[in-house]
Amino acid sequence: MKFTDQSVVVTGGTRGLGRAIALSFLNEGATVHATYRSNQEAADSLKDQAGEHADRLHLHSFDVADYDAVETFWNGLDELAPDGIQVLVNNAGLRRDSILATMSAENWRMVMDTNLGGSFNMSKFAVQNMVRQRYGRILFITSPAGSHGFAGQGNYGASKAGQVGLMRSLCKEVAKRKITVNCISPGFIDTELIDDLPENLKKEYAASVPMKRFGTPEDIAYAVQCLAAKEASYITGTTLEVTGGL
Repeated sequence: MKFTDQSVVVTGGTRGLGRAIALSFLNEGATVHATYRSNQEAADSLKDQAGEHADRLHLHSFDVADYDAVETFWNGLDELAPDGIQVLVNNAGLRRDSILATMSAENWRMVMDTNLGGSFNMSKFAVQNMVRQRYGRILFITSPAGSHGFAGQGNYGASKAGQVGLMRSLCKEVAKRKITVNCISPGFIDTELIDDLPENLKKEYAASVPMKRFGTPEDIAYAVQCLAAKEASYITGTTLEVTGGL
């Protein structure tokens, strides 16, 4: 129970990686604030899955790309978490794949606003919360797409590379306040984010992984807990790759 008495915010925390991350923190004693945009069914399912830990799970519905909604959420946490938030996991993200020549401006903006803009919105108010207690852990769930690039994912790759750049700058701004900032870069993980990929492409991607399999959400949740732990006080400004050797 290494996160007992800690409060954790997980964006996109009701499905896929976010669900596994939220459950892992609940299992380690934390109070978890899981955010989601609109999928109430997934939120209700997470509440059921939390079981005996459900009293420490708080669900919040808003769009992380909406600056005003994010500010309202953080203002509300002053009452729900009077001792502050110790961990923020910027996990919310989406894909709208298309080759650049045919990509719509709307799909470019939507991906950038959610993946990168949402990370900025949430991190800004997290820092304001954490500096008061002189402690914090901020994590971004990024992607190899930001460094390797994948055809048809110019918007997604740009947003994920942007998260790394944001992390590198932010870690220097808050280090003296004992706040660490890091990225975790998952490889191919078996979640709904890749459900729409053609089966032949899934097989091709799996074959490219040295471990010859996709990762699980629990693999990523373990890495998140490692960097979010109090003992990780000297790890900041880095990207931890969890890719099976890609």
